[in-house]
Amino acid sequence: MKKANNKSLHPDHGVHKKRLNRVRGQIDGIEKMIDERRYCPDILIQLRAAAKALESIEAEIMQKHIHGCVKTAIKSRDENAVTEKIDEIMMLVKR
Repeated sequence: MKKANNKSLHPDHGVHKKRLNRVRGQIDGIEKMIDERRYCPDILIQLRAAAKALESIEAEIMQKHIHGCVKTAIKSRDENAVTEKIDEIMMLVKR
């Protein structure tokens, strides 16, 4: 969904880039741990930490989607737009 002047109606997710870079660093560290043949539970702990960080970012983006895009569709009273947003959320929840 774009405006005519190509400015996106979607929320800005730029704030998540710093956190994604941190996760990227965690993944690089995990790779190094594997190369060094580190103790399995230590690797698993780091994997879980990276996964939790990604889950947190995912939850924040979902919240922005609901409070932004979905709310806009509901306010528009466009039944097709609302149905589309509901279908999107259901697809995401099922994954």
